Amino acid sequence: MRAVAAYGIVATHVAFQTATDSALLERFDYFVAVFFALSAFLLARGGIRPGYYSRRVARLAPAYLVCVAVVLLALPPLAGVSWGQVAANALLVQVYVPHGLIDGLTQMWSLCIEAAFYAVLPLYLRLGTRRRRVVLAGAVALGLAWPWAVAGLGDPAVVNLQIWPPSYAPWFAVGLVLVELERAGVRYAGPRWPFLLLSLPVAWFAGVIGPRGLEHPSPAEFNARVLLGAVFAALVVAPYALGQRMRGTVLSSRVMRTLGHWSYSVFLWHMAVLYFAFPVLGVPMFAGRFALVYLATALASTAVAYISYELVEVPGARLVRQATAKQPATTRKVDDPA
Repeated sequence: MRAVAAYGIVATHVAFQTATDSALLERFDYFVAVFFALSAFLLARGGIRPGYYSRRVARLAPAYLVCVAVVLLALPPLAGVSWGQVAANALLVQVYVPHGLIDGLTQMWSLCIEAAFYAVLPLYLRLGTRRRRVVLAGAVALGLAWPWAVAGLGDPAVVNLQIWPPSYAPWFAVGLVLVELERAGVRYAGPRWPFLLLSLPVAWFAGVIGPRGLEHPSPAEFNARVLLGAVFAALVVAPYALGQRMRGTVLSSRVMRTLGHWSYSVFLWHMAVLYFAFPVLGVPMFAGRFALVYLATALASTAVAYISYELVEVPGARLVRQATAKQPATTRKVDDPA
């Protein structure tokens, strides 16, 4: 599932930079909602164990910091970035800092949001069942009210308050609701592919109602986008979260499991890879050739992700765990949510 989400995100960015006019591909950014819902489900389902925050740091920080450092040094457009922009990206606070989102790293806005969720999740899970439900409903209500509350405050081209963490509470709520349903004994034993098919017209409809491209949405348009993204995430994640584990399917294959391990690094590196894909292929930006650019970007991102996983993610996570835990970590496994 994580691999599908990662390559879906690659597709939406390639579609934009090749000027591919597709309402469906434009809203493949809804795979961010899938990541949010999946992370919420997996982490809340397992409960908060000792060393939770150190494991989150071990999971995210090593590969992220190496990616940021390399991109800052390698991408020509970043030669003139300020030290404030560098610090914001290194500390994963770029969505809160003026002009914090920079070339090759713009996708990291979603990681900022996920880090905020990681920070508050233990507080949520310490509540009783009834209080969790009240807090969850309140968080969703706050998320829907947030775009209206910040409308007209500041310039979204400088700091986009609309994409701060409260707005995406409905996407995380999908995963948290699935945990509650699982605890209540709800199970699904039917086929999963119909739900995946149903998710596609949801994404297409969200792309059609707009606004398209980089036009800043009104609060109503933004909320429609978020709510449809929650529906998309529920359709994709719920059949797998509540279903029985099935062997012999495509998503359970060894290839997909391996790509799932690499998916975090695919997400980290694909925008930088995409920047170099155009000159390497001899294709001008915004000049079409989606299939060619996507194939090259996906393959190159996968190769870079493999290197990142083997040389940075796994040993980096091990070093962090050894530095923060009493018992040195001996396993190569990296925590699932990305």
